[in-house]
Amino acid sequence: MDELVEQVVGNVGIARPVAERAVGIIFDFLATDGPPETVKVLERLPGAVAAANSAHQEGRGGLFGSMGGLMGVGNRLMSAGLNMTEIQGVTREVIAYARERAGEPDVDAVVDGIPGLRQFL
Repeated sequence: MDELVEQVVGNVGIARPVAERAVGIIFDFLATDGPPETVKVLERLPGAVAAANSAHQEGRGGLFGSMGGLMGVGNRLMSAGLNMTEIQGVTREVIAYARERAGEPDVDAVVDGIPGLRQFL
């Protein structure tokens, strides 16, 4: 997990605490909104399940944050202090990391199972 967070910090240019929170929010979104095979993918990424659970415990407060799907995760990420360019950057880093660690076919199946996610990649 530290490797991914450092990658996000370096490549997206955001502070470490924001990167940690953003990665957790994205993993929570994938676990909640992704197809059933998402759990198996997350289990192959060290720290991903714990980060997703932590972000989930943090909650999805507020009117738009309680929404699911891309709108909900987008609002959660903006509440964490990210702009749209940074959200796209973090998403790309998370997916690239997952592809390297869990395998491209499995990660692509997860991405394809979430309507609209591919447009952020």
